[in-house]
Amino acid sequence: MVKIHVKRGDDSRFLFDATCSVSLDQLTIQLVRLHNGMLKVARVCQEIELLADHGVLLPPQMQGLTDEQISELHLVDEWADKCVPSGGSVDHDDPIGRRNGIAPNDKMKEVLRRTVSEAKAAISKDLVTANVCMTEATIKDALDKLRGAVTIVYPMNLPPHDPIRLEFEGNEDLTGTQASKEVLDEATAQMWWAGKELTRDKTLGDFIGKNEKTKIIAKLQKKGQGAPGREPVLSEEEKKQMMLHAYRRQEELKKLEAAEDDHHLNSEWSDPQSLKKQFTGLSNISWRPK
Repeated sequence: MVKIHVKRGDDSRFLFDATCSVSLDQLTIQLVRLHNGMLKVARVCQEIELLADHGVLLPPQMQGLTDEQISELHLVDEWADKCVPSGGSVDHDDPIGRRNGIAPNDKMKEVLRRTVSEAKAAISKDLVTANVCMTEATIKDALDKLRGAVTIVYPMNLPPHDPIRLEFEGNEDLTGTQASKEVLDEATAQMWWAGKELTRDKTLGDFIGKNEKTKIIAKLQKKGQGAPGREPVLSEEEKKQMMLHAYRRQEELKKLEAAEDDHHLNSEWSDPQSLKKQFTGLSNISWRPK
């Protein structure tokens, strides 16, 4: 299997196994789905952490308002009594006014946080270093565990406007958000390798050859963004090792230079005439009176 190290720009994302005969159209769609799926898991994890701290999301018309403003406008959160965390709740106001401040108790918080930690580990970039490939089953399993944890804490479900529920139902609206800039379109996304666009009408083997043990670095791009930057000749770790080697070599040269002292030439043992002087009795002559 060809091992593909997928990147988005210079950002390492995940590993994926493919065959040389796979259609690039099919492969690009698979990689984009994995990329978008990992982003989805990350978004849900972020929102669940906020859910654990500050409770469910307020209705859109109440977000960002103070208690006085809500009272003056006669606004009511009809979901506050319906979406109550199991096991009791604690008050913890949301400083930005997005969530209702009715947070789960410590035991339920731990359920949410532990599941979030496991989901983050399942999509971690460290898996690339560990040589573990990403699959759609991994992403599905992470989302299922997150959904299960939320159901345990909120058995009556979340409000229909809560982003966690929208993500689980596939109805999330990312329009105008930073997250929308990261999501790729399956139909138009492009894959690049070695400065070349891997066009969808060919197979992977048409570009990299027929060696199934090849490892390549492929980059995903939005259509129209042009070619991504090429990979550096040396990795950061290799650069560090070269700089370390150069520093050690420099220190060695300094020590050698300091050792190039010729004062020993005045020593008796270094005199080339010492043997002759011994035979002629001239080795211990003093010109001063003893």
